Amino acid sequence: MGFLYRSTRDHNETATASQAILKGLASNGGLFVPDEIPSLDVSFEELSKMDYREVAYQVMKLMLTDFTEEELRYCINNAYDSKFDSDPIAPLKYHHDAYFLELFHGKTIAFKDMALSILPYLLTTAAKKNNIENDIVILTATSGDTGKAALAGFADVPGTKIAVFYPKNGVSPVQEKQMVTERGKNTFVAGITGNFDDAQTGVKKMFADNCLNDYLNSKGYQFSSANSINIGRLVPQMVYYVFAYTSLIAEGKIKAGDKINVVVPTGNFGNILASYYASLMGMPVNKFICASNDNKVLYDFFTTGTYDRNREFILTTSPSMDILISSNLERLIYHIAGDSSEKNAELMKELSTEGKYTITDEMKEKLDRFYGNFSTTEDVASEIKTIYDEDGYIIDTHTAVAANVYDKYKKETGDTTPTVIASTASPYKFARSVMTAIDPAYDAKSDFELIDELEKLSKVKVPQAIEDIRSAEVLHKTVCEKEEMEKVVKSFLNI
Repeated sequence: MGFLYRSTRDHNETATASQAILKGLASNGGLFVPDEIPSLDVSFEELSKMDYREVAYQVMKLMLTDFTEEELRYCINNAYDSKFDSDPIAPLKYHHDAYFLELFHGKTIAFKDMALSILPYLLTTAAKKNNIENDIVILTATSGDTGKAALAGFADVPGTKIAVFYPKNGVSPVQEKQMVTERGKNTFVAGITGNFDDAQTGVKKMFADNCLNDYLNSKGYQFSSANSINIGRLVPQMVYYVFAYTSLIAEGKIKAGDKINVVVPTGNFGNILASYYASLMGMPVNKFICASNDNKVLYDFFTTGTYDRNREFILTTSPSMDILISSNLERLIYHIAGDSSEKNAELMKELSTEGKYTITDEMKEKLDRFYGNFSTTEDVASEIKTIYDEDGYIIDTHTAVAANVYDKYKKETGDTTPTVIASTASPYKFARSVMTAIDPAYDAKSDFELIDELEKLSKVKVPQAIEDIRSAEVLHKTVCEKEEMEKVVKSFLNI
């Protein structure tokens, strides 16, 4: 049967992998974490000869232990198919002294596709395994990319419905258009008059409301999550780091056993946590470089040991990282506290009541492989222009946060370890910020004129995801206050 997953806030609450995927969030607001991280049982030399699907199976079979081989291969083969426009689906491109891991070749041109393409298959398989008769209601808060990727993944999947909340004025025009034009009959999208943290808090509140959950159950529904709080999101994200490492071996850039650095632009901490979990499986990592934007709550945490969300919320050109409550950091806190749900629960209560907490010196010592820094909006624009001027390679604003922080890390340390930068979105998703960074004169053009200009500059064809929204009809027009989120979910479900 394999190991169990436990709540970060109650050691006694356990779940199998499939149950954890179905629940999304533990009953007391905690996150599910694995009892152990098994070591890879195939050598890196062998893995380097495998395609993405096979690497995915070798990683995921160890983490999702109550799925059969047949079930897991079904999920993997249906997820990682022709919906990705690149072979391999996560290519490495060498620029600016680093390997950019392009994670945006899926249907919605953001890294969320890598996990959200498989989550619907994992979830519906898990429902069958656990004899669930209710319809699953995916409840998701998004800072821009998760929303569309989840909508695309779950659109018209039998036995599911999906409701997505996003900050009305806190995403890019392309991100918003992608969401509000979603045609799936089982989908619902609402903007809230607040920021991402408000949306995320509202979603967590509904998950934790026992009365609401009982009421839903009586109507034939139950909640699950497509956010990275769901281990069904986190485990597939581990795969692309292992794949990147084995790709470097296959290309002769490193030898098996050599260490790499991993740079991740992060707000909610899920993507970089996946690389940390991959290292616990055996992937050799020297440093995890955590790149923040102007909302530098994670940089301050790694620098001081104090996590403090009591600060101004800043809207930046990297909106998917405009976050002050990094949900997945809780998993790391649990681990560095010696897998203590008591200590973690105490710190999370402080965060809830006081808006901050401070870890012990002993816990801080366990963060020695993490490095944090941040990039200002000005840094981001400069980085995009610098890398374009160097060799014509164009990156999005979130990837530029990571590249700029890596520049700062190298300057500070002189470290020349081969480095993988998680390139999390296509520049087409943030065309205005990207193009005006290259030349401010582009700001006079309309959004779709900029997209056509970006195609000329980048010599990369406009992705289908962008073509699809040029003239798409807006179907989702709901805007609500953050206090009204439960009410609009009930309205969507007609209950």
